[in-house]
Amino acid sequence: MSNNQAVEYEVIENIGIIKGMNPPVNALSYLVRKGLVNTLKELTNNQKVEGIILIGDGKTFFAGADISEFGKPIQEPDLNQVINTFEESEKPIVAALHGTPLGGGLELAMGCNYRVALSSTKLGLPEVKLGIIPGAGGTQRLPRLAGIEKALSMITSGIPINTKDALKSGVIEEIYEDALIANALNFIKSKLHLERHPIVSKTSDKISNIDNQIFEVFSKKIEKKYRGRKSPLYAIEAVKASTNLDFTEGLKKERELFKICHGSKESSSLIHMFFSERQALKIPDIPKETKILSINSAAVIGCGTMGGGIAMNFANVGIPVVVIENSQASLDKGMKIIEKNYLNTVSKGRMSESDFKNKMSLIRGATNLDSISSVDVVVEAVFEEMTLKKEMFERIDKLAKENCILATNTSTLDIDEIAESTSRPAYVIGTHFFSPANVMKLLEIVRGKNTSKEVIASTMKLAKNIKKVPVLAGNCDGFIGNRMFHEYVRQAHALAEEGAKVADIDRVIYEFGWAMGPFAVNDLAGNDVGWRIRKRHKKEGKYDNLRYTSTVADQICELGRYGQKTDRGFYIYDTQTRQKQIDPEIDMMFEKVAKEKGIPRRNIDDNEILHRLSWALLNTGCMILQEGFALRASDIDVTYAYGYGYPHWRGGPMQYGQDYGLKKVLEEIEGFRENNPDMWPKCSYLEELVKENKKFN
Repeated sequence: MSNNQAVEYEVIENIGIIKGMNPPVNALSYLVRKGLVNTLKELTNNQKVEGIILIGDGKTFFAGADISEFGKPIQEPDLNQVINTFEESEKPIVAALHGTPLGGGLELAMGCNYRVALSSTKLGLPEVKLGIIPGAGGTQRLPRLAGIEKALSMITSGIPINTKDALKSGVIEEIYEDALIANALNFIKSKLHLERHPIVSKTSDKISNIDNQIFEVFSKKIEKKYRGRKSPLYAIEAVKASTNLDFTEGLKKERELFKICHGSKESSSLIHMFFSERQALKIPDIPKETKILSINSAAVIGCGTMGGGIAMNFANVGIPVVVIENSQASLDKGMKIIEKNYLNTVSKGRMSESDFKNKMSLIRGATNLDSISSVDVVVEAVFEEMTLKKEMFERIDKLAKENCILATNTSTLDIDEIAESTSRPAYVIGTHFFSPANVMKLLEIVRGKNTSKEVIASTMKLAKNIKKVPVLAGNCDGFIGNRMFHEYVRQAHALAEEGAKVADIDRVIYEFGWAMGPFAVNDLAGNDVGWRIRKRHKKEGKYDNLRYTSTVADQICELGRYGQKTDRGFYIYDTQTRQKQIDPEIDMMFEKVAKEKGIPRRNIDDNEILHRLSWALLNTGCMILQEGFALRASDIDVTYAYGYGYPHWRGGPMQYGQDYGLKKVLEEIEGFRENNPDMWPKCSYLEELVKENKKFN
């Protein structure tokens, strides 16, 4: 029988079955919430029914909130009212879980008397990932079921747990391999004889006599792990309320903290990132029905740090990959690094020995380029030098099969010039992986002027398949990420020349939430990488201004100070621990260069450091948008959050500037431009946005 379109029910013998019918994930929209309450009422009034099963149709039990309702007033019944109705049921209810009951879905399940699950189910409360905390009793019921420590771990991380973990923790009662409804029927029938059924909100054995020190210890861990974030700390406060307030007061406290989080910049920024990541997959000029090329095998040319990491991405998802080097010695060295990376994961307990062997079996080494002849995609990952890449693509073109995607892993070079060295430029595309390629999530996909829609769509799909976050970029020098980062680093050097200390510049950026400051990043990536790019730019006559003819960045490279790999760069590094220490000599070098260039030195405050670096990114991002090399401002935010260590909870460099106020940003840029016109090119797109009081698209 049907109660409404979103929820149906049927009665089998003496058991009522309530089923969510809101594809694709049974999100808890208004119609679902209303249907759940009305259906439960009907089954409660049905004298024949003695027990109830709550289940979701399709791929999952009920998921969390309906994202289309984000930011809108919630129509009653709200989720708390639904859960209370289920918890107060006169008839026992078992939640039969499968798929991903996360957030509100798990909160709903905890309002039932019992929970059973298919073995493949993942359960969790991921709200902190959106800068909020569970708002329908999750912080009060989960500690009562799983204990304080497990609840803190799950709620502050937002990471789902598997059913074995859930069973051990007391979140579920039974696990099944299949036949969920049949097993749930047997389960609830076995409970009908009981006089009382467990009600989570009325249990207290796992939250009694708790030492408050656990909350202090957890808070210290969280402050370090989620630097600058507030919602995980509010989550701890809410869980603590379950131990020192009764359930009703605990719910009130949870709601109070939820509202604080919900109205925060942290939450709006993380929600922006959530939608932006999904939006990045949509390419306006590529129809949904565009043919996707099958990619069941791959080749990576080059088995250095980058090539080996790229190969691991394919093996990790079961795609066989051949890695090609020009000598057996180089190949052996590269394969050993791949093996070592996997063994590190095994030693940390994050991969089994059999998984390691399986992944290694999917990676085959070769020293002959003929090995690419049958694969579906070739990723070239040789040295970042145009002549070498063009020579390589001439050879690839002759050997690769028809319809093979020819991808180049380049961070700055012209995709079209590389494509011209082949007879099939429609199949050439840029795939800029970020180092380490097996860890970093961003994949900047660069379309050339001739790259076909099928190849673009297929590469975007491949990126998702290998667990990357793809962003489509146009073919300009540095694409989106590095073109902006180049200006950011130049600004950092200008600040150091004008009087800011290197360590202070890095400190301000780190305290803002970045993973590292600009100088520490250069040391990690290798200062020689930027040096090669600058030499190319100078050769092309890009920077004729005196300001850029002599830089400390070039001088330290001439001294062989390439960064962490040489134990010296902008900092000095301990050979064993990689701990960095300040080198006063570097600040003296900046002072000397400033004197040579006639740049007056002064004290520069933290605010100026932050804003000059932030607006250098934003101004360049606006130029990229104006020139059509990025589709959306939000794509730029995704690029920086996943590729450059920009704090997600700030929303990305474009969103941060918009939150600050684009009018104020432009006023500050104009002030900076008076002292340094060459560092601040005018951008008419930004000026138009401010003039018309508009926001990014």
